[in-house]
Amino acid sequence: METIVFDVGETLVRDDRQWASWADWLGVPRHTISALVGVVTAQNRDGDDALRLIKPGMDIGEAYRARESAGRGEHLDESDLYPDVRPALASLRALGVRVVLAGNQTVRALELLRRLDLPTDLVTGSGDWEVAKPTREFFARVVDAAQAPPERTLYVGDHPAYDLFPAQLAGLRTAHLRRGPWGYRWADDPEVVAAADWRVDNLTQLTPIVRAAREKG
Repeated sequence: METIVFDVGETLVRDDRQWASWADWLGVPRHTISALVGVVTAQNRDGDDALRLIKPGMDIGEAYRARESAGRGEHLDESDLYPDVRPALASLRALGVRVVLAGNQTVRALELLRRLDLPTDLVTGSGDWEVAKPTREFFARVVDAAQAPPERTLYVGDHPAYDLFPAQLAGLRTAHLRRGPWGYRWADDPEVVAAADWRVDNLTQLTPIVRAAREKG
């Protein structure tokens, strides 16, 4: 295994703050957002669809810009990271693995991620590429960013429809993370079990996976 590429939301970063801020912006109770995220999770849909259930036809990009203009834009700091993130990424880099972060993030979110100075080789994603998951174009960019053959690249994420299935179609190895709403809800789904090369509960489990894969050649 030469390169591991990570999704961001609910793989590396907790989404608590994001959903709370959207609830405040839209003027609804925070538990309403949580419940609607549960609805779209059960349907294996994108999280933004929870917002559109509150405000049908909502232009998410326009709403992001309006929040930024109002001084209520995206925020990200160390407290938003899951506790296994830094040790896991550092351990992988110590093995000589190229570590890439590539998810559906805005330009602002990518800037905030880079400021965290995580042990990575590259932080990029949809905000840079102007293509988003789960499109083939996004995962073609992932393959380019990996700088390794697809079969020697592992994509790690929690969302079957946005991470696991399209990464598999692109020829990448896949690890499904049992974390966050989508990770927990779909962890034992037969299609997820069949599609995932590995299933993990913690990012530190990736280090022995890499060691074992290298021993097999």
